[in-house]
Amino acid sequence: MEAAPPAGLDLSKPFRVVRADGTEVPAQAAGASIVLLAGGDFKAEAVAPRDFPKVELKDDGRSLHLGRALSYNYAFVEAPEGVDKVYGRSGYLHPVRTPDGRTITNDFGPKHLHHHGIWFPWTSSHFEGRKSNFWDQLAKEGKVEFVKMLGTSSGPVFAGFRAEQRFVNLNGPDGPKTALNEIWEVRAYAADKRVVFDLVSTQTCASDQPLVIKQYRYGGLGFRGHAEWEGKEGVAFLTSEGKTRANGHETTARWCVMTAPLGGKPASIGFLCHPSNFRFPQNMRIHPDEPFFNWAPSQAGDFSIEPGKPYVSRYRFLVADESLTPDEMNAAWKVYAEPAVTLK
Repeated sequence: MEAAPPAGLDLSKPFRVVRADGTEVPAQAAGASIVLLAGGDFKAEAVAPRDFPKVELKDDGRSLHLGRALSYNYAFVEAPEGVDKVYGRSGYLHPVRTPDGRTITNDFGPKHLHHHGIWFPWTSSHFEGRKSNFWDQLAKEGKVEFVKMLGTSSGPVFAGFRAEQRFVNLNGPDGPKTALNEIWEVRAYAADKRVVFDLVSTQTCASDQPLVIKQYRYGGLGFRGHAEWEGKEGVAFLTSEGKTRANGHETTARWCVMTAPLGGKPASIGFLCHPSNFRFPQNMRIHPDEPFFNWAPSQAGDFSIEPGKPYVSRYRFLVADESLTPDEMNAAWKVYAEPAVTLK
């Protein structure tokens, strides 16, 4: 949970946060805010903090690894041998892991080679009057790629990064042209029994031309599940409105959960949609026989990302080594949507 510091507290210097009973809690500065792992009433003081364990961030020269939770591939990942090279890409999350270390995502799945862990392309769109499909790389109309790292952080509350990406239109008369600039901000938190992480995407027009997104059944933030989850019986879906794989596609929800066996034990991932998002509660693409989930606001009709008007999307993810229940998801969504923190 994020809160503004009390007046006069300099976040560039050591500080600590305590409860009313004097118990110190993990706290971490993030820009002009203080981030905590719990809600309630706290006091922030200009005192050297206790040495809490950090959520480590490691950079191996190709990917950032955020604790036990996930990896961000900023270097270009080549397509596997024997696969069209057009499917290679950068700027996506994979692998994402459960708390006990099992990988829950898939990359370059044989049925959809353009699916990459957790990624965020638009499908049916137009730029300068031209079709510009950023989703299906084989169309060769558009691509999304990493540009540069803007910053990383690690501490007792989260490990995270900010990265610049871009949506490049490939079929212009003068060659490739950037349609959108995008900032990803990702944080993986120091949760005990769950992997919890946030993704905030901010997309802005790179020119004086909008990106027009046409009505379509998928497009936007997507998730591709592990190969073990393939098939009609591979995974169960449940939404905040009680919908399932059988009737959840093209409905709206605050959250959705995918659950299935993985390596002989259950695993779940929950997707939470922030109430500030465009067209909240957003429509979903729930695939009938593949481990694929997508927040798809384009299902509700055409819209456009206009010059000077950033398009901001906020999502939270919970990953568990057991089934995530509706009660837990409702509680998690309330914490995400209505954080209650007071700092004195």
